[in-house]
Amino acid sequence: MFSGIVEAHSSIMDVQARPGLMTLTVKKPIEFNDLKVGDSIAVDGVCLTVEAYDSASMTFSLGPETLRITGWTPEGVLNRVVNLERSLRLMDRIHGHLVTGHVDMSARVVVAEKQGESLKLAIEIPEEFRPYFWAKGSVAVNGVSLTINQVTADFFTVGLIPETLKRTNLSQLKAGERVNLEIDNMARAFVRQMELEA
Repeated sequence: MFSGIVEAHSSIMDVQARPGLMTLTVKKPIEFNDLKVGDSIAVDGVCLTVEAYDSASMTFSLGPETLRITGWTPEGVLNRVVNLERSLRLMDRIHGHLVTGHVDMSARVVVAEKQGESLKLAIEIPEEFRPYFWAKGSVAVNGVSLTINQVTADFFTVGLIPETLKRTNLSQLKAGERVNLEIDNMARAFVRQMELEA
């Protein structure tokens, strides 16, 4: 479980395609000094398990379902800068919203527009997921907990403040690029309950 508050961003140093898997090696942030094999780390919002690490790097494997949802390929992610968050510990403050790291979809950025020192993003909503998005709800974009500002029939918008732009890879986004989205679990539960009562 994560909070959607990114601790660091770092680059993917190596990618290996293996039968049914893709292995990522990510540059280890200096503050990630308490790692153990088996730990969970959100990598651009995807909950991955540490399989190996040393003083300079961390290695993870992605299975077929994760690759299908994210659309990640070896050529597409090598040298990519990714957001990183270690899993929550009991008694930690939760500054964002509870994020599982189970990404629901990859979606296209429609607009990336500077507004002074802030950045406005408009991101498409695949039709089957539209009931889960509403103004002032929460969403995780590449693992970053954000508040939804507006929702239309086709997209939602979020506003990024300077601190978020500094601490995450969202500042690099351009229209046409894709991001990982995770629906807020409270929204998922609400929609499911409405379906059961219909």
